[in-house]
Amino acid sequence: MPAAPLTGHSLMAIDLTTAMIAATVEIDQPLSATTREVGTGFFVAAPRPDGTPRTVLVTAAHVFDNMPGSSIRVGYRFQGADGKWAFGSQPLTIRADARPLWVRLPDRDVAAIAVEAPPEFARAAIPLSWLATEDDLVKAGIGPGDEMFVLGFPEGLASNTQGFPILRSGRVASTPLTPIAQFPSFLLDFRVFSGNSGGPVFITSDQRRRPGPGAAPADFVAGMLAQQTMVGDERLELGIVLHAVFVRETIERLDLPGAPGGVEQVPSPPAGEGGARRP
Repeated sequence: MPAAPLTGHSLMAIDLTTAMIAATVEIDQPLSATTREVGTGFFVAAPRPDGTPRTVLVTAAHVFDNMPGSSIRVGYRFQGADGKWAFGSQPLTIRADARPLWVRLPDRDVAAIAVEAPPEFARAAIPLSWLATEDDLVKAGIGPGDEMFVLGFPEGLASNTQGFPILRSGRVASTPLTPIAQFPSFLLDFRVFSGNSGGPVFITSDQRRRPGPGAAPADFVAGMLAQQTMVGDERLELGIVLHAVFVRETIERLDLPGAPGGVEQVPSPPAGEGGARRP
């Protein structure tokens, strides 16, 4: 079950994986006629303090930092009445008069921006409760050797022309994972490519090594892929994952006084229509 499951809702491992795929999108910004900056984002349903529904796009802060323009493109997928899927790239404003419209933690590479997503993606946004707390990790006994899934768009590549993310996996390669105040990130034995940054990292009970006696189920988002590990110019094929608690804390900053309050309207194209898939 997720960290704080919905009442009466039974979430099997395959359902969690499918739900995470549905909530994950490619984000990019053209830098020239032949190059673009690419990252991964995922949607979280995070109601405002008054209970008003809100959809938040989460990614690595350096993804937005590396996109200098005022707007980016979000790679949405739409299913027509005939059941066929189409890719539709839609603009999202991330700066107004050079002022960022997203929030971030001052010392962690996580960014969040409120968006008015197409209805299909507002419904697909994962509940805030699926983001694991430190207590969730401890109760589930998560540790080295546990396998986790990662969603993303390595080198801007999708799993098909309809823009679905690529699902990969790696094992937890560092220990301990807690206390988070001392260990804000952990390593995943996973080769990171440009375009993976900002992707969700999640675990299902079926993936982990045999847990200890009394361990709680482990079906939740453990964190967000932030960086790769380098020694000089050499890649060590290790991803650096920031704990999900920092995603929670970043989203909470949207409700602070003075935080960016505007949301971007993103209309749905007609059913069955969508932009051509970019190379």
